[in-house]
Amino acid sequence: MLYIDKVIAQLAYPLSLSLALCLLALALLAVGRRRSGGLAVLAGVLWLGGWSLPVVSDALRLSLEGRFANNPVTALPLADVAVVLGGGIDVGPPQWPYPDLGAAVDRVWQGARIVRAGKAPWVIVTGGSMPWSGERGSVAEATRALLVDLGVPEQAVLLEGRSRNTREDALYSADAIRARGFQRVLLVTSALHMPRALECFRAVGIEAIAAPTDFEVMPEPPSLLRWLPDAEALAASTHALKEYLGLWMYRWRGWALPAAAG
Repeated sequence: MLYIDKVIAQLAYPLSLSLALCLLALALLAVGRRRSGGLAVLAGVLWLGGWSLPVVSDALRLSLEGRFANNPVTALPLADVAVVLGGGIDVGPPQWPYPDLGAAVDRVWQGARIVRAGKAPWVIVTGGSMPWSGERGSVAEATRALLVDLGVPEQAVLLEGRSRNTREDALYSADAIRARGFQRVLLVTSALHMPRALECFRAVGIEAIAAPTDFEVMPEPPSLLRWLPDAEALAASTHALKEYLGLWMYRWRGWALPAAAG
C-alpha cells in the first residue's frame, strides 16, 4: 500500500501530470490528431505554469496554513504530552554521523520549546524508516537525539519508531498515549500538514490540541514577480497538493475524521 500511495501521489503532481499530457500530445500528433494534440500540450503547459506562480502557490498553501494562528508556545495550554510528528529529518546511511535537516525540522524546535516552556513534561517522537530507503535508522531516533541536543532531558522523550505515514503516526502514538494515561495532548507538526494530522488523531480517538509550526507563507506586498513562474513556487504547490490529496484519500479510507460541524 505504501508503494501504491507513493505512485498515485507522484502521478498526480503538477510536473508528472504535465509530462503525461505532453506524452499524450505526442501520441495524438503521431496519429494525425493535430487539434487534440495541440490541446493536450496547451493543457499541460497551463497546468504546470499555473502552479508555478508564487501568487497561486501562496493562496493554495494559505488555505491550509491559514486555519491556524502562528502563536508563541507561551500561548499554548498545559498538557500531559507533546507529540512531535516525524518530518524534516532525512536519516542517512549508517556511516553518516549526523542526519540531514530539512525545512520541516522546525517541528523538533517546537517540541523543544514546549518542554522548556513547561507546557508538557513528556514528548513522543514519531517516524520509522521507509522500506525503499535501505538500511537506515528511524526518524524518531534522530529526532530524539536532536531534542536532547536542544536541552530536552532524554528520559522525557518517548520513541515511536514504527510509523511510516500520518495514519500510523496517529495509530501508534495513540497506543503510547493510552498506555501512559496521558489525557491532554499537544500535536506538533508543520502548519501545512496539521489539518490531516489532527483528523488522523481524531479518527483514532485522540482529540489533540494543535501546536503548529513551520509556517511557510509570509505576507508580501503586491509585485509583478509574484506572477512570474518560479521553481520554488512549483515545489511548494506540489507540497500543498500532496496534503490535499492525502487528506481526501485518508477521509475516503476512514483514516481521517473531520471535526463535527458547529
